[in-house]
Amino acid sequence: MSDVAIEVEGLSKYYTLGQTLQGTQTFREAIADTVTRPFRRSGPDAPREKAHLWALRHVDFELRSGEVLGVIGRNGAGKSTLLKILARITDPTEGRAVIHGRVGSLLEVGTGFHSELTGRENVYLSGAILGMRRTEIDRKLDEIVAFAEVEKFLDTPIKRYSSGMGLRLAFAVAAHLEPEVLLVDEVLAVGDASFQKRCLGKMSEVAAEGRTVLLVSHNMAAIENLCHRSIVLHHGELTYSGPPAEGIRRYLAAVLPEQTGDLSERADRRGTGRARLTAVRLHDESGTPMPVLQCGDGAVFEIEYEAEQDRPVRNPIFELKFTDQIGNRLFTVSTYLAGIHYDEVPSAGSVFCEVPQVLLPPGEYTYDAYLISNDELCDEVERAGEVTVVESDVFGSGRIPKKMLYGQFVMPHRWHARHPADG
Repeated sequence: MSDVAIEVEGLSKYYTLGQTLQGTQTFREAIADTVTRPFRRSGPDAPREKAHLWALRHVDFELRSGEVLGVIGRNGAGKSTLLKILARITDPTEGRAVIHGRVGSLLEVGTGFHSELTGRENVYLSGAILGMRRTEIDRKLDEIVAFAEVEKFLDTPIKRYSSGMGLRLAFAVAAHLEPEVLLVDEVLAVGDASFQKRCLGKMSEVAAEGRTVLLVSHNMAAIENLCHRSIVLHHGELTYSGPPAEGIRRYLAAVLPEQTGDLSERADRRGTGRARLTAVRLHDESGTPMPVLQCGDGAVFEIEYEAEQDRPVRNPIFELKFTDQIGNRLFTVSTYLAGIHYDEVPSAGSVFCEVPQVLLPPGEYTYDAYLISNDELCDEVERAGEVTVVESDVFGSGRIPKKMLYGQFVMPHRWHARHPADG
């Protein structure tokens, strides 16, 4: 079909893990192999030296010209493998992937750049690879350089660029040299907020011009705002294809249960560790555990902590930062913001934060937890917990505020009218 930009049929990729590549050995490798060979176990009880992995398995989808497709999945789900096959970096084991049109790709910082060439030379090289004439590249050069903000370094070899400069130029080249299909992998995970905003804007422009974009990202806000459609990959298999909102919901439903619970068992945390958060519990005002809140209800968050070597925690700050399910920051509760100061707290205990009304519409929300001592980050746990808010007649009007219709917050308000006759 002429309006189909990407056709993927039965796409599979198989890897053999632990496989020894047959090739030229260095002298050191040859000696190591000779010395260790007699000590390797053999027979039926020997450990297997090779394991097998299907990075992709029977993936099928089509992407039409002008569509923006978001690819969602956990690390190791097969997202990057899919893009590498589409970009012709690696070959599939089974199936086929056909792209109609010129392809631009940004799979990692500086993909396709030659480190010894200057920024200017790499722009022309990338354009030539895309099949563009020199006059076309000349016409786009100023726009690319301005977007990447590398004017002063344009004639400097790429190997002397910082990672941020390389990323900006790589994205500018991929987006501005007018590929009919643009493949982007996690570009929004790197760079400052200003650059990320420009990237989002540029991808919106690319899509509005009728070009096709395939975006891999863990930024759910970008997936929801930019993409017309989404697919979800899980262990190499395509488990969902359809509207982004539902794809995001299914992805988060699979991921969030593994990231909640007892914080003392969480390994994915940052900070010095001199004091640690061990739990965050949600109660109602009477102290009864509350797994679910009604819109407009009051809530109490109990933050449990402990310090190493039974030392008091000096000048502590406790914070919970709340986000919606696609990563938009909503609000923060903080001892610092509230003007609460403790000179020190015991080496183990709990602090309590009372929220008189949780004015969020029905939905699922998560929070990150922080513990700071003497202006030093001791502990940070992302997605430390989840809050479910359900419907409530918060205004007493019989009408329920829905997020999709009325926004991210429920704002208390009153109305009155004044008429000319009232004076």
